[in-house]
Amino acid sequence: MMRSSNPALSNKVFQRVTSGEGSMSIEGTVNKTGILLALVILSAGLTWNSTASGGLSSLVIWGGVGGFITALITIFKQTASPITAPIYAVFQGLFLGGLSALFERQYPGIVTQAVGLTFGVAFCLLGAYKSGMIKVTENFRMGVAAATGGLFLFYMVTFILGLFGMQFTSIFGSSLLGIGFSLFVVGIAALNIVMDFDFIERTAEQGAPKYMEWYGAFGLMVTLIWLYMEILRLLSKLRGRD
Repeated sequence: MMRSSNPALSNKVFQRVTSGEGSMSIEGTVNKTGILLALVILSAGLTWNSTASGGLSSLVIWGGVGGFITALITIFKQTASPITAPIYAVFQGLFLGGLSALFERQYPGIVTQAVGLTFGVAFCLLGAYKSGMIKVTENFRMGVAAATGGLFLFYMVTFILGLFGMQFTSIFGSSLLGIGFSLFVVGIAALNIVMDFDFIERTAEQGAPKYMEWYGAFGLMVTLIWLYMEILRLLSKLRGRD
């Protein structure tokens, strides 16, 4: 049985796929991931410029909300992923562009560092996975899935408590505890990328329908964006201690 802690690439999702023309391939998934990355970068430029020169653009909010809704649609209707995955990438680009500009305004150069580290981590993990240095066993999958689920619950609890005025400044601030927590989250996000590589490879070997290339690319994008945001947060904490 295959398992992934990424909700977009869960075992139940791939149990719902139907046969179609052609079969999913690793090369096709890589190409479509490149297309989604290009869409993210292009749309990010819109809100980056507007936020850098003034206040937070309303497109950032629309991008965040639209990205969340489109992600849910994609997860529950995989056959629509050739359409919804590119839309998701555009929405997320709008959101990330404005968010990144805010960080860049406060800490010049931080976005370039975060982007470089995100792709550096991803390529290093891909090399380690393909070389066999990292083996994705069932225990590995269960451990990463449990850690990711625990993080999600923690974020939900802190969000709800925050509505009642309870703030966790020691964890989300630039203290040593906060930096340690961010390092832990970055590590979990990075391990999820390994899980995604393994899951996409195994699914392609099973002859999933062609449209699943878009869905696999979408799932990988979800993790890459999460990793980028966590690295950006970690770097801001480190810069905040200077």
